[in-house]
Parts: sequence; C-alpha cells; structure tokens
Amino acid sequence: MSLGLREYTQAECHSALEEARFGHLACCKDSQPYVVPIYFSYENGVAYCFSMPGRKLEWMRENDKVCLQVDQRLGGGWASVIVEGKFEEFPDTDVGRRERLHAWELLQKHSDWWEVGSLKPKELPVLAESPHVFFGIFVHALSGRVVFRSD
Repeated sequence: MSLGLREYTQAECHSALEEARFGHLACCKDSQPYVVPIYFSYENGVAYCFSMPGRKLEWMRENDKVCLQVDQRLGGGWASVIVEGKFEEFPDTDVGRRERLHAWELLQKHSDWWEVGSLKPKELPVLAESPHVFFGIFVHALSGRVVFRSD
C-alpha cells in the first residue's frame, strides 16, 4: 500500500469544518501553549463554541490569537484542518445577544453540545446565574492536508 499527500483547497477546509463537531483548541499565555478538546459548530468563517469559566477562557481573554485543529480518519489515511483565528466572546448584553443566540441555535442541534463544557472536576457552589460563556473563533487563515491510499 502506498500513500499520497495533498493540500486541501480552501473549499475543502470549510467543508471539513462544517461537517466536524469536535476539535482541539490551542491558546497561549506568556509563551506557554495550552490545548483542549472542544465541541463546536462552524458557519460562515466562525467556529461557535461554549465553555464554563476556567483556564482556557482566562488565557483567550488575555491573548485572542487561537488555533483550532480538526482531524478525521479516512480509510487508510487521514485529513487535518488548521484554523488560525481570533477569539471573540459573546456576552449576555444587548450588543452580544444576537451572536450568543446564534451560537446557541447552532450548538443545540446536537444533544451533547453542553455536557462536557458544563462539567467540572471539583464541586462548585450553586450560583444565582449561570456563568456559561458562548464565543466564536473567527477564521483568519485556513490550511489542510489529506493523506490517502494510492493503490
């Protein structure tokens, strides 16, 4: 079996992101990278996401340059798409409410979109209001590769 490698076109990158629901989000603070798994929904150059407060949000608020990586197994090969983008939070305010609702509409199409983001490894006190955060990764650059069998 021999393998081939080729670059994805921009259209193929967008298509792969539209089909994906899960990827790895990288952020950086003080030259220290941090990578976490994340569910998302992609539409028109934006990966819409949900999270609870924590390190990821703290770091992205300080440095809005982020990277999202999505991959999939394809028979005897694989495909990977890399998004270089900018983090933008959608606050529960008059200004952010439209994007926040749009993020929720896209994410809630999948029954498990909120489960992991709402869990914490330790018990937290019950709050009067929910601290959940909706945000987007706005695409600045896209690249992708696919490895395929060429029998």
